[in-house]
Amino acid sequence: FCRRGMDPEMQVELYYQVLNFGMIVSSALMIWKGLMVVTGSESPIVVVLSGSMEPAFHRGDLLFLTNRVEDPIRVGEIVVFRIEGREIPIVHRVLKIHEKENGDIKFLTKGDNNAVDDRGLYKQASTGWRKKMWLGEPEGKFVPYIGIVTILMNDYPKFKYAVLFMLGLFVLVHRE
Repeated sequence: FCRRGMDPEMQVELYYQVLNFGMIVSSALMIWKGLMVVTGSESPIVVVLSGSMEPAFHRGDLLFLTNRVEDPIRVGEIVVFRIEGREIPIVHRVLKIHEKENGDIKFLTKGDNNAVDDRGLYKQASTGWRKKMWLGEPEGKFVPYIGIVTILMNDYPKFKYAVLFMLGLFVLVHRE
Protein backbone atom coordinates (compact mmCIF):
# COMPACT_ATOMS: atom_id res chain seq x y z
CA PHE A 1 0.00 0.00 0.00
CA CYS A 2 2.82 2.39 0.82
CA ARG A 3 5.91 2.88 -1.29
CA ARG A 4 9.31 1.88 -0.08
CA GLY A 5 11.39 4.82 0.84
CA MET A 6 8.32 6.89 1.71
CA ASP A 7 8.80 9.12 4.72
CA PRO A 8 7.31 7.37 7.81
CA GLU A 9 5.44 10.56 8.69
CA MET A 10 3.80 10.57 5.27
CA GLN A 11 2.93 6.89 5.65
CA VAL A 12 1.15 7.60 8.92
CA GLU A 13 -0.64 10.56 7.35
CA LEU A 14 -1.74 8.43 4.41
CA TYR A 15 -3.05 5.75 6.77
CA TYR A 16 -5.01 8.43 8.65
CA GLN A 17 -6.51 9.72 5.41
CA VAL A 18 -7.61 6.23 4.38
CA LEU A 19 -8.99 5.60 7.87
CA ASN A 20 -10.84 8.95 7.73
CA PHE A 21 -12.39 8.01 4.39
CA GLY A 22 -13.46 4.62 5.79
CA MET A 23 -15.05 6.29 8.81
CA ILE A 24 -17.03 8.67 6.59
CA VAL A 25 -18.36 5.79 4.48
CA SER A 26 -19.21 3.64 7.51
CA SER A 27 -20.90 6.59 9.26
CA ALA A 28 -23.09 7.20 6.21
CA LEU A 29 -24.06 3.52 6.14
CA MET A 30 -24.87 3.53 9.87
CA ILE A 31 -27.04 6.63 9.50
CA TRP A 32 -28.90 4.99 6.57
CA LYS A 33 -29.46 1.75 8.51
CA GLY A 34 -30.58 3.75 11.55
CA LEU A 35 -33.13 5.62 9.44
CA MET A 36 -34.36 2.27 8.08
CA VAL A 37 -34.98 1.03 11.63
CA VAL A 38 -36.66 4.25 12.83
CA THR A 39 -38.94 4.63 9.79
CA GLY A 40 -39.60 0.95 9.15
CA SER A 41 -38.89 1.50 5.45
CA GLU A 42 -36.19 -0.16 3.35
CA SER A 43 -35.81 3.19 1.60
CA PRO A 44 -36.38 5.96 4.18
CA ILE A 45 -35.42 8.79 1.82
CA VAL A 46 -36.59 9.00 -1.82
CA VAL A 47 -36.04 11.56 -4.57
CA VAL A 48 -39.00 12.39 -6.82
CA LEU A 49 -37.64 11.63 -10.29
CA SER A 50 -40.46 12.89 -12.52
CA GLY A 51 -43.13 15.56 -12.65
CA SER A 52 -45.98 13.03 -12.40
CA MET A 53 -47.00 14.19 -8.90
CA GLU A 54 -47.03 17.94 -9.53
CA PRO A 55 -48.25 20.12 -7.88
CA ALA A 56 -47.94 17.99 -4.70
CA PHE A 57 -44.27 17.15 -5.32
CA HIS A 58 -41.88 18.43 -7.96
CA ARG A 59 -38.99 16.70 -9.73
CA GLY A 60 -36.02 16.71 -7.37
CA ASP A 61 -37.98 16.93 -4.10
CA LEU A 62 -36.52 14.79 -1.31
CA LEU A 63 -39.19 12.81 0.59
CA PHE A 64 -38.89 11.25 4.04
CA LEU A 65 -40.88 8.00 4.23
CA THR A 66 -42.45 5.96 7.00
CA ASN A 67 -43.75 2.44 6.73
CA ARG A 68 -46.14 1.72 9.56
CA VAL A 69 -47.46 -1.75 8.85
CA GLU A 70 -50.39 -1.31 11.22
CA ASP A 71 -51.71 1.73 9.32
CA PRO A 72 -53.88 0.67 6.36
CA ILE A 73 -53.36 2.29 2.98
CA ARG A 74 -56.39 4.37 2.00
CA VAL A 75 -57.70 5.72 -1.29
CA GLY A 76 -56.32 9.23 -1.85
CA GLU A 77 -53.05 8.71 0.04
CA ILE A 78 -49.70 9.29 -1.63
CA VAL A 79 -47.54 6.17 -1.48
CA VAL A 80 -44.10 5.10 -2.62
CA PHE A 81 -43.74 1.62 -4.11
CA ARG A 82 -41.40 -0.41 -6.27
CA ILE A 83 -42.57 -2.56 -9.15
CA GLU A 84 -40.95 -5.97 -9.66
CA GLY A 85 -38.10 -5.76 -12.14
CA ARG A 86 -37.60 -2.02 -11.65
CA GLU A 87 -35.17 -0.44 -9.23
CA ILE A 88 -36.64 3.07 -9.24
CA PRO A 89 -39.34 3.76 -6.65
CA ILE A 90 -42.60 5.35 -7.84
CA VAL A 91 -44.39 8.13 -5.94
CA HIS A 92 -48.12 8.14 -6.82
CA ARG A 93 -51.59 8.46 -5.28
CA VAL A 94 -53.86 5.47 -4.53
CA LEU A 95 -56.98 5.47 -6.76
CA LYS A 96 -58.58 2.14 -5.89
CA ILE A 97 -58.06 -0.77 -3.54
CA HIS A 98 -58.93 -4.25 -4.84
CA GLU A 99 -59.47 -6.80 -2.08
CA LYS A 100 -60.07 -10.43 -3.00
CA GLU A 101 -61.90 -12.99 -0.88
CA ASN A 102 -58.61 -14.74 -0.07
CA GLY A 103 -57.34 -11.53 1.58
CA ASP A 104 -55.03 -10.55 -1.28
CA ILE A 105 -55.02 -6.76 -1.67
CA LYS A 106 -53.88 -4.83 -4.74
CA PHE A 107 -53.64 -1.09 -5.19
CA LEU A 108 -54.29 0.94 -8.34
CA THR A 109 -52.32 4.19 -8.43
CA LYS A 110 -51.91 7.25 -10.62
CA GLY A 111 -49.67 10.30 -10.70
CA ASP A 112 -51.64 13.52 -10.07
CA ASN A 113 -50.17 15.04 -13.23
CA ASN A 114 -50.69 11.92 -15.40
CA ALA A 115 -53.63 11.49 -17.77
CA VAL A 116 -54.01 7.73 -17.12
CA ASP A 117 -53.59 5.37 -14.19
CA ASP A 118 -50.58 3.08 -13.68
CA ARG A 119 -52.00 -0.15 -15.17
CA GLY A 120 -49.45 0.11 -17.97
CA LEU A 121 -46.64 -0.12 -15.40
CA TYR A 122 -47.88 -3.33 -13.79
CA LYS A 123 -47.39 -6.83 -15.14
CA GLN A 124 -49.91 -7.93 -17.76
CA ALA A 125 -53.30 -9.00 -16.39
CA SER A 126 -52.54 -7.24 -13.11
CA THR A 127 -54.81 -4.59 -11.68
CA GLY A 128 -52.26 -3.13 -9.29
CA TRP A 129 -49.36 -3.68 -6.96
CA ARG A 130 -49.31 -5.65 -3.71
CA LYS A 131 -48.46 -4.42 -0.22
CA LYS A 132 -45.10 -6.26 -0.27
CA MET A 133 -44.00 -3.81 -2.99
CA TRP A 134 -44.77 -0.84 -0.75
CA LEU A 135 -41.82 1.20 0.52
CA GLY A 136 -43.79 3.70 2.57
CA GLU A 137 -45.60 6.98 2.40
CA PRO A 138 -44.28 10.52 2.64
CA GLU A 139 -44.32 11.75 6.22
CA GLY A 140 -45.40 15.23 5.14
CA LYS A 141 -41.85 16.49 5.44
CA PHE A 142 -39.83 17.03 2.30
CA VAL A 143 -36.95 19.17 1.09
CA PRO A 144 -37.79 20.88 -2.21
CA TYR A 145 -35.44 20.36 -5.16
CA ILE A 146 -32.45 19.13 -3.08
CA GLY A 147 -32.61 15.78 -4.87
CA ILE A 148 -31.85 17.41 -8.21
CA VAL A 149 -28.20 16.46 -7.61
CA THR A 150 -29.22 12.78 -7.66
CA ILE A 151 -31.14 13.31 -10.90
CA LEU A 152 -28.14 15.05 -12.49
CA MET A 153 -25.85 12.19 -11.44
CA ASN A 154 -28.21 9.61 -12.97
CA ASP A 155 -28.81 11.58 -16.17
CA TYR A 156 -25.15 12.54 -16.67
CA PRO A 157 -22.80 9.73 -15.56
CA LYS A 158 -19.69 11.83 -16.23
CA PHE A 159 -20.99 14.40 -13.73
CA LYS A 160 -21.42 11.60 -11.17
CA TYR A 161 -17.84 10.40 -11.64
CA ALA A 162 -16.53 13.97 -11.43
CA VAL A 163 -18.39 14.59 -8.15
CA LEU A 164 -17.20 11.28 -6.67
CA PHE A 165 -13.63 12.00 -7.77
CA MET A 166 -13.73 15.47 -6.22
CA LEU A 167 -15.16 14.13 -2.94
CA GLY A 168 -12.53 11.38 -2.79
CA LEU A 169 -9.77 13.84 -3.57
CA PHE A 170 -11.06 16.22 -0.89
CA VAL A 171 -11.05 13.47 1.73
CA LEU A 172 -7.55 12.33 0.82
CA VAL A 173 -6.04 15.81 0.55
CA HIS A 174 -7.85 17.42 3.46
CA ARG A 175 -5.55 17.53 6.46
CA GLU A 176 -6.89 17.70 9.93
